[in-house]
Amino acid sequence: MKRLTLLAALPLLLSLMSMSAFAGDGTLKLKVSKTERTQGEFFIVEAEGAESEPTLFFMERKWQMFPDNEGGWTAMVPVENLSTPGSYAFLLRDGKRERHQKVRIRTNNLPIQNITLRGSKAGLHATETEKTKVRSALQTITAEKLNSGPLILPCKGEISSIFGRKRSYNGGPAASYHKGVDFGAPSGTPVLAPASGTVILAGTVEDGFVVHGNTVILNHGHALTSVYLHMSSITVREGDRVQRGEEIGRVGHTGISTAPHLHWGTYLYGISVDPLFLVTTSSPEGAP
Repeated sequence: MKRLTLLAALPLLLSLMSMSAFAGDGTLKLKVSKTERTQGEFFIVEAEGAESEPTLFFMERKWQMFPDNEGGWTAMVPVENLSTPGSYAFLLRDGKRERHQKVRIRTNNLPIQNITLRGSKAGLHATETEKTKVRSALQTITAEKLNSGPLILPCKGEISSIFGRKRSYNGGPAASYHKGVDFGAPSGTPVLAPASGTVILAGTVEDGFVVHGNTVILNHGHALTSVYLHMSSITVREGDRVQRGEEIGRVGHTGISTAPHLHWGTYLYGISVDPLFLVTTSSPEGAP
């Protein structure tokens, strides 16, 4: 009789043991805004139920997450423009608890752009000063969020070159791609901050910015930065706090440039993403 009682109770005991082993596990949530993105775009990732900052992995890299206003965590994870299209997965980890989300990356199918540089422009090479300072500034990550709301366009003018196209200079191999959007505009056209932020770099041709030309980089908080190249003049200084729509410089023809224009680039965690995607896409809180 006792044996029958134990056998009858066994399923209940196993059920209780299972519930104990996974206690609290159901509260950890991982949400990815879209399960498909194109090269040069980004995923918006949200986490809920973590006891502290959870660990987020994607494409063999760890991505810092930032607290939101509702006790959760968010991250805007970039898809590098040269990423191999196909299936991938996010991994969210909080202690021993894990969540996974499969996603897919699509190709942007953009053609190669052939650029001809003549005269003194053809022999220009980036100095160590500009390469080091620009790379460091674009990788800036800060806990404070400095912008609220979608980005606006920084310049009035026709878009002369889009993001992501591979480039061949003077018939050479297409070993790089356009890491921003170019606006064709007359020299002197105002360049406006597309989002609030802090000026973390203001470099001039005289400072050694021979390829980028007169350059401004803004930090918008968390992992988002933006860069403005080839300007004729800079109207802000490093450390300045700027608001969306405030002038930061004027369109020019400095550095490697075939005509007066503004190059506008946006970066997440130091990886270039399509600026126009940031104009139309924002985080769940309504801000990048």
